Amino acid sequence: MPGRLTTWRGDAASGLVVLAPLLVIAYVVIWIYSVLASFPVLNAVQLPIVRVAIVLAGFAGLVLVTGSLMRTTTGTIVEATLDTLVNRIPGLRIVYNASKMGIETVVDGTDHLRTPVRVETWPGMYMTGFKTGNRASDGRDVVFIPTAPNITTGFVVELETEDVTELDESTEDALIRIISCGFGEAPQPDAPNEDDRSSNAPPPTTTD
Repeated sequence: MPGRLTTWRGDAASGLVVLAPLLVIAYVVIWIYSVLASFPVLNAVQLPIVRVAIVLAGFAGLVLVTGSLMRTTTGTIVEATLDTLVNRIPGLRIVYNASKMGIETVVDGTDHLRTPVRVETWPGMYMTGFKTGNRASDGRDVVFIPTAPNITTGFVVELETEDVTELDESTEDALIRIISCGFGEAPQPDAPNEDDRSSNAPPPTTTD
């Protein structure tokens, strides 16, 4: 009986790992749909799906127009002025800057993060960082060490080249480990077992 309970508990845990994220995504999608469908300006439209489509199309158009404006000199001035005004408000500037950096990280991807490296912060303890591709005035490598699980915050350190060890993994694999707080790892190739090695071994040679 204890063995059966252990099996059931393992099955339940495996099921939750698969279903819980899907339920969260479904809840978020339904909530966003209900908010868009109840947009007050479009009460004259009868079908909720049409209201949602109109809101999404309008938002997409606004994003494209704003993006085009940001590539101009006027857009740069407007963005700088907005940043200055918001940063003068103590509570709002934290939310504004955090959300802005988060969106930039999602949109830009990991292109701005270079080679994953390992840095010994204390004797015997290492942290994962990323080379920025820049160097300090004294020639040291500039390394960004993100915090887990929020990679939009972290530490920018200047290290000697010999104190930075490059990792034999991709940027995405290193980010998976950081964002998952070490619980998620990229799939590793299975090591061949003894049977595989023996089956792949060349046949013994015989001498006449």
